[in-house]
Order: sequence, then structure tokens, then C-alpha cells
Amino acid sequence: MRRIKKLLTPLTAATTRARAAPDATPSASGFLTIGTTTYIDPRGSYPLDHRLNGYATLIINDTNHHITIVTERNHNDPPTPPPDQILAPGQRTETHRGDSVQVG
Repeated sequence: MRRIKKLLTPLTAATTRARAAPDATPSASGFLTIGTTTYIDPRGSYPLDHRLNGYATLIINDTNHHITIVTERNHNDPPTPPPDQILAPGQRTETHRGDSVQVG
């Protein structure tokens, strides 16, 4: 049992350091709505879960910062994939693509 604890110690220390690191992304004032979830004064990155019924996901940017709908790229993507979509404060969109929403 001591060997397992010894093996897990570096992993525990690494996770503690990662949580303690400050987030460099400034928080935004206002509300960010993704689908049916609304975030107050959002900061950082939020997952974009697409609906199973095939409908587009609604994104509303009621903050004072621009937000970016980030799409991860992989080796199967076309040579010139579509750019990430940016929403200015007050804009809204419905999307079928994207993996996350980044504030700032």
C-alpha cells in the first residue's frame, strides 16, 4: 500500500499546483448564456455541448467582453477549416459547431 501512495504523490502535487495557478483571463461583467445555462461574470473557457436532437446551440453574449466560439482542429479537417467565430458584446448566434466558448 505504501508503494501506491508513493506513486500517486507526484500526481496529487501536480493537481494541487494546477489549481493554485491564477487564471490570466480577466472576468467579464454581465451574462453569458450557452444553451440553457447562464453564467454570471464569466471568466475563462466553457464547454459547448451540442444538443442530441440536432437543434443548434444558442449562445448569447450579454457581457462587456468579446467571446470566441473555439473549434478544435484535427488531421481530418479540410486544409482551410472555418475560422473561430467571435461574438461582440450584445450579439447572439446559434451554432452546430464548436467545442468551447472562450471569454476575452
